[in-house]
Amino acid sequence: MSLHLDFPFHVDGRGRSAEIDLDGYVRDLIEQLVFTQAGERVNRPDFGSGLLQLVFAGNSPELAATVQFTLQAALQRWLQDVLELRALQVTADDAALRVHVVYRVLRTGEEAVADFEHDL
Repeated sequence: MSLHLDFPFHVDGRGRSAEIDLDGYVRDLIEQLVFTQAGERVNRPDFGSGLLQLVFAGNSPELAATVQFTLQAALQRWLQDVLELRALQVTADDAALRVHVVYRVLRTGEEAVADFEHDL
């Protein structure tokens, strides 16, 4: 079993860098992609989903569809060597955007689900 650094970085109870298993690591990668803005990473200026750039864009079904389209493209571009995207659903609900991702971890073949929410 391989371990990876947990995100966000923190120290565990032993005073060491906290570690996480592969499934948690892949979920962390998705979370980073969802909440990173383009231009935020120095060596990867295109990395990110653009979700946070839409904070002032009034929540609507059209906004959810835009986020779903850009997020699907970002997941396929940046994480295709780690996961296979099975389903992606973005919904606009009052003052929040909800992201539901179903994916298969390529290394293990395990299917997993990740849910994220961002208040607008």
